[in-house]
Amino acid sequence: MPLIEDHHYLKICAQLASSLSISIAAARRKVEVAAAKEGKKDLQARKEIAQKILDQIIKKDSEQNESASASFDQLLKALKEEENFMLED
Repeated sequence: MPLIEDHHYLKICAQLASSLSISIAAARRKVEVAAAKEGKKDLQARKEIAQKILDQIIKKDSEQNESASASFDQLLKALKEEENFMLED
């Protein structure tokens, strides 16, 4: 994947990464895969695809009233009966 230095594209990927709690590289890869599935290779098409994915995630988060990172944090919380559990002696 060649390095794309377009500021607007990188900003959208950074927002996408932040909303999904993933790295910017993973967000860019997600956009690249979606663009490859649609058969689009130009920068403008990638910007549109990245924006479309970001809009879908924001819409989904607003419908659920909880962001992806908040739901992930909720899953990582220990249950009351498992708080003091240790694997080692």
